Amino acid sequence: MRVNELEARLRPYETASDRCVPPGFFMVARLDGRGFTRLTKERRADFERPFDERFRDMMVATAQHLMSSCGFTVVHGYTQSDEISLLFHPRERAFGRKLRQFVSVLAGEASARFSLLVGDHGVFDCRISELPNPELVGEYFRWRSEDAARNALGAHCYWALRKAGKTEAEATAALNGLAPDAKHELLFGFGTNFNDLPAWQKRGVGLAWETYNKDAVSPRTGELVQAVRRRIGVEYELPMREAYAEMVRARLAEALAATDDGA
Repeated sequence: MRVNELEARLRPYETASDRCVPPGFFMVARLDGRGFTRLTKERRADFERPFDERFRDMMVATAQHLMSSCGFTVVHGYTQSDEISLLFHPRERAFGRKLRQFVSVLAGEASARFSLLVGDHGVFDCRISELPNPELVGEYFRWRSEDAARNALGAHCYWALRKAGKTEAEATAALNGLAPDAKHELLFGFGTNFNDLPAWQKRGVGLAWETYNKDAVSPRTGELVQAVRRRIGVEYELPMREAYAEMVRARLAEALAATDDGA
């Protein structure tokens, strides 16, 4: 049997699960660290609890890599804890919008980049949300931001109890079923006002492309000129709730407008 006959016979088994995201749907990828609790508690026990700026910066650098070096056009990035979310340009056409290739490439690139940064193996999984309208796109990022706030409150309470001498089981039991207001009071009892904590811990970190001026030398005249460049800006103080959702929707609209104008 010739190789082209073998391919014709076997290729359908390989591509049977292939599915493409239809045009008109907005794609958001979410990557989550796999086994990161063990990574940060055992293999990198030097990280600060509950938040470590070095870990944050590794996640930001991983998100920047996904946005700039993997062949995708990303309108907005977001990271909190051990997760990264990426909003693709509505007219993204990479891999013919095949889901399996988006998922495999993103998970592989994120795992490789983060592992190099952390000096250990860090593995990510990936999934794609297919959202039918900009309203849901904004709500998706609001959801992740509010999830960050909920998790941050719980983490600060847990580690306040642990540092006060409670065991893992005792700290977990003390927080079980505790309402948010009670958690705020508990934390305040340890001298910490949750509202005064850094915004990036409570809301996560945003990433978006921005333009800036850079000194350059004109190759034609040799004169010093101002060149316009692009880079990924990092936002450590994101707006809250619906204001954040509206910010993401505005960026989505700007990306579409720029494409319509031929930019």
